[in-house]
Amino acid sequence: MTFAEWMSDTKRRISENGGDGVTRSVHELYVGALRRVDRFHNFGVPIYERDWDLLVVLDACRADLMAEVADEYDFVDTERTTSLAGGSKRWMKRNFVENPNSKIRNTVYVTGNPFSDEMLSHQPFRNMEEVWKYAWDEELNTVPARAVTDVTVQQARKYDPDSLIAHYMQPHHPFVPTPLDSGMNRHDLKNPDRPVWDKLRDGEIDPQAAWDAYRENLQYVLDDVELLLANVDADRAIITADHGNAFGEWGMWGHGDIPLSAVRDVPWCVTTATDTGEHDPDIVPERDEVAVSDKLRDLGYL
Repeated sequence: MTFAEWMSDTKRRISENGGDGVTRSVHELYVGALRRVDRFHNFGVPIYERDWDLLVVLDACRADLMAEVADEYDFVDTERTTSLAGGSKRWMKRNFVENPNSKIRNTVYVTGNPFSDEMLSHQPFRNMEEVWKYAWDEELNTVPARAVTDVTVQQARKYDPDSLIAHYMQPHHPFVPTPLDSGMNRHDLKNPDRPVWDKLRDGEIDPQAAWDAYRENLQYVLDDVELLLANVDADRAIITADHGNAFGEWGMWGHGDIPLSAVRDVPWCVTTATDTGEHDPDIVPERDEVAVSDKLRDLGYL
């Protein structure tokens, strides 16, 4: 958005909403400034400059959220790192497009995140499985964790790749155990596109209730990560995240291309994985006809 466009929108907001319009426009200007800082100052280390055989990427997981459940899982600890980006799209761009590495040719990438269609379609992975294309749950309006687990196990056994990436959609909202936002469902016309972050910002949801639901969604996906670690082989497995989420820090909610620690500090849990052969993946790779833009809108990106 140009400054002239911002001024035009500001005048309209003031005319329609008075003081609330001023507040919203000032916040928009503030967010724009943060995004400009992020655009020209990279933080963190590209994933291919780190040592791993299996990289489990949790979508939108704060480091301190992971620390809260560390005692519940043997493979989770309180270590953290700084992500290259504050959102999935830029995370993919900075790790795979702007920092090319020969290891990508021996990488199998399994992803539930629809941004892969835009950002990674031309990357020379050994194979990329876009699980969101055939395992999208129309009731949950996201990709269930088990779908990513099943496809990752299948791909690991098929290719035995040097590098394997499993990109889960959780704990990114909608929070599967406790959704909190009917607005994620594009078929719900009563409350369209009202993600939990907007409701938190506007004081419609109790912050502790939202945090608890966020943590439950992390536990939901970690239960599946535990299954994954028992059904693939990896001497060095890392559990991390593409970015975190702001919970009101510096006036921000959710995530985006901003250089705030709440959004950029992510877990870095080091463990191992051994394929016991006990899990038989249930995979139905049927392509559906739901557009990428619809899926991104369901996740609150559009």
